[in-house]
Order: sequence, then C-alpha cells, then structure tokens
Amino acid sequence: MASNGTDAFVAFDRVQKSYDGETLVVKDLNLEIGKGEFLTMLGPSGSGKTTCLMMLAGFETATHGEITLDGQPINNIPPHKRGIGMVFQNYALFPHMTVAENLSFPLEVRKVGKSDREAKVHRALDMVQMGDFGGRRPAQLSGGQQQRIALARALVFEPELVLMDEPLGALDKQLRETMQFEITNLAHNLGITTVYVTHDQTEALTMSDRVAVFDDGRIQQLAPPDTLYEEPQNSFVAQFIGENNTLEGVVSKIADDRCEVTLDDGEVIDAMPVNVSAVGDRTLVSIRPERVEYNKERLAEDAHTIHAEVLEFIYMGDIYRTRLRVAGRDDFIIKTRNAPDQRRLRPGEHIEIGWRPQDCRALDA
Repeated sequence: MASNGTDAFVAFDRVQKSYDGETLVVKDLNLEIGKGEFLTMLGPSGSGKTTCLMMLAGFETATHGEITLDGQPINNIPPHKRGIGMVFQNYALFPHMTVAENLSFPLEVRKVGKSDREAKVHRALDMVQMGDFGGRRPAQLSGGQQQRIALARALVFEPELVLMDEPLGALDKQLRETMQFEITNLAHNLGITTVYVTHDQTEALTMSDRVAVFDDGRIQQLAPPDTLYEEPQNSFVAQFIGENNTLEGVVSKIADDRCEVTLDDGEVIDAMPVNVSAVGDRTLVSIRPERVEYNKERLAEDAHTIHAEVLEFIYMGDIYRTRLRVAGRDDFIIKTRNAPDQRRLRPGEHIEIGWRPQDCRALDA
C-alpha cells in the first residue's frame, strides 16, 4: 500500500484503532503519502476512513502502530503542535468573530506578529477569492462562502499538510462541483499535501492523485482514479466505484489473461481472470455499462455474445441509458453516447450484447 517507500511525507505503519479494546475499526493500516500528493480516503460509513484522518490530526490516538509526518513520529504530539490545517464539513467558524478574525486566530495561537498576521490573512482571503469579505461575520455568508473561509483558515498559517473531512457535503451539486475544482487547483498550485475524506465516488475520482478505498477497517485498493475505475481488484471496489454490472457464474476455462465463465443460467461469456485462479471457482464478473457493445462490428470475431431483452430506455441528454434483462437479471445497464448515428433501443426488443474480454473482470464471488 506504499507510494514510493522512503520518500513518504505521511506514513501509517501497522496502525490499528479500537475504541473498546476488542473490535478493531482500523486494522493494520500501512499507507504512505508523498509530499504534494492529493490522496482521498473513500468508503462507506463505518469503514474506518474518518478514524484514520482523526488519528493523523491528533484527535484520536492509535491503539497500535506509528504515524509519522515528514519522518518524525507524531503519535504523542498534541493536535495544535502538529502544524496541520483542518477543514470540517460544518466549517467550525467562530460566529462571534469576523471573517478576518477567524483567519487571524490560528496565527495568534502561533504568536505571529500583527503586521505579518494581517498580510497572511489578506493573502489567504485572496487565494479563495474572498478578499472583500474580511469584515463580515459567518452568519452573513452563504454556505459556499463559509466553505471558502474555512479553507482559507486552514491555509492561512501555510501548513504543509491539510486534512479535509467531507468538506463539501453540505453544498448543492453545482457549487460542490465548482469547489472541487477550486480545492484541487489550490492544493496543486501551492504544493500542499492533502488528505481528503469522502463517501462521494465522483468527488474522489475527479479530485485525487490517488484514492484509498476503505471497507471494514482496511484499504481494499489504493490506486490512481482511472486504475481504480477500470481495474478494480475485488468485488467490493468494482461495486462501490461507479456504476457496475455483475453476473454470477463458474470459471469453465482459464488460460493466461483470459477465461470463460459459464453463468448460472448456462450462458458463456469472456472475461479477464483477476482473483480467480482455477476452473470451478465461483466468480462475480464485473463489466462497466459503457463497455458493453451491441454493435457486432466493434467486437472481436471470436468474442462470445449473450442474449438480452430491452426493458427500459432512458434519455439523459448526453447519453442513452438502457436497462436490459441479461442472464435472468433485470438490472443490467448499458450506456451509449448520444450521437447522430446512435440507434435508440426500444423496450421489448431482443439483442445480442458482448464486450472485449479485458473489459470484463472475473472477481471474487
């Protein structure tokens, strides 16, 4: 689960966390984060991602293992001495202070002189395009403006590491997408190492250099967004990241990077063996909706096809989303681009579908 060994700026070494002395909510976490990297911890509620962030921030203590920052152990260093910026979902701005006073507070705690404080506050507000709002109080700001101020406060003392715990969860969709772009650009332009926690898959894929997918206290896969989406290493990751079709069956033939799977209804399909190793293994095959073809000209001559019945056609503007009945399942989805030459499938129509073996992954059942 490491990035580049000795060059890690943040490192978790065999870290465990238990609240009751019996159940581990984080299990033997080994993770290295490079300087300047934007890493997202992604997973469902209770998967351990926020606990990892809180241990790094110093608000929780590791039960076992060691956390280091720039090569120095920080397990026993209190939060305010770690020099880490933090952005919360609820912003945590002081309501009785102006925006400028909110930003000045972490500088006062660090005993920065008044003139330096004013310069740093002004620069931080300009970074988030809020330079004219220093005299306002948080209650006079919109949700998006408060989020920008919370971000500026985390950056004002120029930390090398910023932690963000679902910071965009309270914003509407359009504003959230705008802030995703702004946060990513700001982090990269300033060279700040960022650890970001979310359960929003789209947020993780669009913002991150790498994503760590958590489940049951462990990292299930750590990879760049495109690898995570296109090459999931197990069934959990395949189903958690993006939209995904699954079919159950048994491996009936296997050789190198290709296998045949006999589905439970007797149909045979092609797939790439990922974590199956022998004929007879039960498998859950994974195929992304946009990788399914019903135009046989786009398929290899030896590719298996499978029968499908069109159940529902949904027009979504830029794409067509069609629901099919495949191998006894009524939830098989295909997505096609809205192009002038693209045919709209009609409910009740019977078609043959297929895919490239490398786009269909035979995973653990």
